[in-house]
Order: sequence, then structure tokens, then C-alpha cells
Amino acid sequence: MALPNIYIVACGGTIAGKAATEEDLTGYTAGAATIDEVLQAVPAVHQYARIRGEQFCSIDSSDMSEGLWLALAARVQELAGRDDVDGIVVTHGTDTMEETAYFLNLAVHTEKPVVFVGSMRPATAISADGPLNLLEAVQAAAQAETGRYGVVIVMNGTICSARFVEKTDTTHVDTFKSRQLGYIGLMQDGMPMFYQAPLRRHTYESGLSCSGCAALPPVVVAYAYVGMERWIESLIPQDVCGLVLAGFGHGRMPGAVWQSLQKAMKEGLVVVRASRTLGGAVTPVAEYEGTICADTLTPQKAKILLQLALLKTRNIQEIKEAFREY
Repeated sequence: MALPNIYIVACGGTIAGKAATEEDLTGYTAGAATIDEVLQAVPAVHQYARIRGEQFCSIDSSDMSEGLWLALAARVQELAGRDDVDGIVVTHGTDTMEETAYFLNLAVHTEKPVVFVGSMRPATAISADGPLNLLEAVQAAAQAETGRYGVVIVMNGTICSARFVEKTDTTHVDTFKSRQLGYIGLMQDGMPMFYQAPLRRHTYESGLSCSGCAALPPVVVAYAYVGMERWIESLIPQDVCGLVLAGFGHGRMPGAVWQSLQKAMKEGLVVVRASRTLGGAVTPVAEYEGTICADTLTPQKAKILLQLALLKTRNIQEIKEAFREY
């Protein structure tokens, strides 16, 4: 049986990081190694797939930008449309991996596997986790079934949906978790084992797109904290069209902040209520009439969904429906 064709799009990150010593786990330069160097540490990948790839960018993922998102989505969409590509692996830094993965989960339309992977230890570290993570990402991408679940992250032996996943630890290798919603699968003996599927629209079912888009609509995230009402004017920069509030509890905010947002909403600002808590859904309440609820999305993912929704419509009811569907 012919091996599947897996294309690797390399974006730098810790998985391509280099430090001065093998004991240094934090003082490294991200993206210092090329994808060819990274692959040299994992010769076993060639047992599972025919590998090709490219160095899309070489950055610390804290430098990921919306412009790079647009270019990456276009490139992955192009690759997914090729007959000689069966699956795509994106190597990426972990700091913003969940955001980039979710962006592609909505903006790339394909049934082929799209698998994100990274590492928490640089390539030069003792017990570097990158090589095994990359091997398992290729193994997952080599199975056509993986494409059923939308964009996924494969790290530390787990498979996470791009919609559910969050980075939960600053340095430890088990950082990616899905909290209340759980992993969608595990990697075992070189095979992905799936146990649940995300029901919200993604990839091949997504009606959202950034095709032909030069820039995403400007949306900001505001974090709720005691005393934030002192800085109301700075919460809403000029020229933004949307704001996501990482609110208290069930998406709540100080009264003075709500008064200010109501005025801005009358002038066209779209407001999404999310939560700064570690779980649960934000749902409609009469007190905050006119706002959109983030459901279980984190504030940073609610921002992404709002931006893509705003590319399609400015109708509040239609945007609300998008948050129920995605």
C-alpha cells in the first residue's frame, strides 16, 4: 500500500528552538532550527508517510500576527486542494497555537487532516518532547479519519479539538487540555484513537471565510477586573468595530462599564460577553440585552469568531447565530 503524502508547514516555535545548553528549558531562541533540521531528529516519520514541507515562517509564536493568519489560511487551503497532499501538519509555537488552530478550523474548508504540533522543550533540551510530538502528528495526519474532526492539536499523546483546546501550563509538557469538554482522542501505538467529535461547525462545514481578505476587522479584548471602570475610555479604542469582554463569572461587568458599552453599541460597536473563568458557558440574560454570548469559547477564540463573522455580516442576529453554530 502506498504511503500517504503529508505536507509540513513550519512556523518556528519551541519545537524548532535552540538553547546554549541541553539543561536550558526556557532561555532558548524559538524558530532557530529549520524544518529540515527538525525532521532529522525524527527519521521514523518516513515509515508512515511521504514527507514534504516548507518553512512558512520562523518565529516565536508570541509574534504571530493576523496578517500571517491570513497568509497561512490561504496556503493551507491551497495545499488541501492538491491531489498530491493527503494531510497537512503545521509546526507552531505553543503560546498562540490554540488561536491559530481555531482560526484555520473556521477559515480552511477541507475534509483532509490538518494537525497542529509543537513542543514545550526546545530541540536542544534533555528529553525534548518535539520529536515524539512530530512523529505522532504525522501519524495522525496520515489517517484520513482525522479530517472528520476539524483542525486538531496533537501533543503529549493527546488529540485536542481546535475549538476546545487551551494552553494551561507555562512550561510543562502536558499543557494542552480541553477542560470540561475533554480530549477528542489519544495517540496509541502510532494510531489516533477517537472517542468523541466536536458538534459545532468547522472546516468542511464552515460557512466562514477569509478568502481575498486583506485585513481582519479590528476587534479588541477587554479583561474584567476590580477597578476597570477607571479606564473606561481606553477600553474602546477608536476605529474598532467589535469588543470581547473577558467578564466576571457569567460574563458580567461593572455597571459603569456596561453604561459605556451601551453608548458605544448604539454607535455600532458589537459586544461579545465571554468569561475570564476556567469553564462554563456564557448565555443570554435580559440585563445585557444586545450583546452576543461567547458560549464556551475563551475570549481569544471569541475574538476570532467575531472577526470572521464580521467579514460576512454586520447583522447582530446573524452574528448571534454564528456563535450558536460554531
